[in-house]
Amino acid sequence: MKTRTLFSLGLSALAIGTVMAGSAIGGDAAKGSPADHARKAGKALDKHRPALAIGEAEAAVAAAPSVANYRVLLAKSYLQAGRFQSARAAYADALSLVPDDGATALNLALMQIATGDFATARTTLIDHANQIALADRGLAMALAGDPAGGVALLTQAARLPGATATVRQNLALALALAGDWTMARAAASADLSPADVDHRMQEWASFAQPAAASDQVATLLGVHPVADSGQPVTLALSAAPTMTAAAPEAASVAEAEPVEKVVAIVPAAEPLPTPLLAPVVFGPRKEVVQPLPMPPSILIAADKAPAKVSFAAILRQSAAAQPAVRSGDWQVQLGAFGAPGVARDAWGRMTRRFSALAGHTPQGMMFKTGGSDFYRLSIGGFDRTQAVALCTKYRARGGACFVRRNAGDAMAQWLRKPGLQVASR
Repeated sequence: MKTRTLFSLGLSALAIGTVMAGSAIGGDAAKGSPADHARKAGKALDKHRPALAIGEAEAAVAAAPSVANYRVLLAKSYLQAGRFQSARAAYADALSLVPDDGATALNLALMQIATGDFATARTTLIDHANQIALADRGLAMALAGDPAGGVALLTQAARLPGATATVRQNLALALALAGDWTMARAAASADLSPADVDHRMQEWASFAQPAAASDQVATLLGVHPVADSGQPVTLALSAAPTMTAAAPEAASVAEAEPVEKVVAIVPAAEPLPTPLLAPVVFGPRKEVVQPLPMPPSILIAADKAPAKVSFAAILRQSAAAQPAVRSGDWQVQLGAFGAPGVARDAWGRMTRRFSALAGHTPQGMMFKTGGSDFYRLSIGGFDRTQAVALCTKYRARGGACFVRRNAGDAMAQWLRKPGLQVASR
C-alpha cells in the first residue's frame, strides 16, 4: 500500500528519523562517550541507516542506562528497522524514567498496538491522557481497537479553535475504521477535492483490513516490520515495570442450539455463579486482528462529487451517529456465533429473556478459532464491578455470560447504516 497520503495523517509526536533534542545527545561529546555514540546514532537515523543507528544507540544506553533520551533514540532506531517488539521495550524503559513525557507514552502505545496488545495500548493512552494531545490520542485509540472512542475524541479535537486539516482527516479515518464510510467520505471532503477523496477512500479501504497487528502502524510510519527477538536483556532498565501480558484467559466451545456455535473466553477466576449450561472444554485464548467492514465500491469511487456540507454539520452528525462512549473498559460477553445474522437472532431472544439487556448497544467482532470464523456478541463500557453485577443477574435468569476486557469490540453490524454490511466469511 502506498503510504504518502496516509503518512500525512501521522501523529504529531511521532518521528523516527529525528534525534530527540536536548543536551544529553548534542554538544561536544568526547570520542567514545555515551553522547558521542548518541550523536553518531542520530546521524545514522537521518541517513536511514538503522543497523548502524542501533549499534551506536545500544552503546550509548549500555554506557548511560539512566538517560531517557538515549533510550528514546534507541527506540527510534529499532523502529526505523521495523523491530516493533524491541522499540516497545525501549519506549517502556524511557517512560519509566520520564513518566510525564506524552510523546514517549504515545509512541509506546503505538508499539503496543503494533505488537497486538490492544488492551494495554488503550490503558497507556488513558493513563497519559493529560500528556498526549487530544487529536493524537483519538487516532491512536481508533487504531487500538476502539474506533468509536477515537471518533469521540477526534470530534472534540476538530471542534477546538485552530483545528487543522490533519485533525479533520484523522476524524475521517477514525470514522472509516468505525465502519461509517458515508460520514468518513463527507468529513474527508471538507479539505480534499473529489478526486483526492476517491484516492483516500481507496487507501483507507486497504488500511482498514490489516492482515497483521503491525500493518496499520507500519503503514503510518512507512516502515517494514521484520522478525524481532526483542531488545538485548542486558539493556533492560532494572527499575522499569515488568512488561507482562494480561492475565491469561481460556476459550470454550459449546453448542447452544443446532444452528449456533457458541464460543466463550473466560477469565481464570470470576466471582460469579456457575452458568446453567452444559460443561465446556477450555483452550488457549489469542488476541486477533479484527477485520473491519469494507466500504461498498459506490462509496469508494462516487459517480459524482459529494454534496458540500459544513464541517460543523459533519461534527454534529458524527457525534449523533456514534454510540455513547462509556468510561469503563469491561465487556459482558454473551456468546459467539457462526455469523452476525445468527448473533442478531440470539440477541433478540436474550433481550426477551432479560429485558435489562435491551437498554445497551450490542457489540461484536469477527474472530477465528480452530479454523472457523465466529461473531462475538457483547455489551460494554462497564467497570469491572458493573460488568460482574449485570452478568450475575443475567445468569440468574438462565443466560450464559462472562466478563472480560474490551478487545476491539465495535457496534454490532446490523446496527450500522444500510449498505455497509459485508457477508461473513
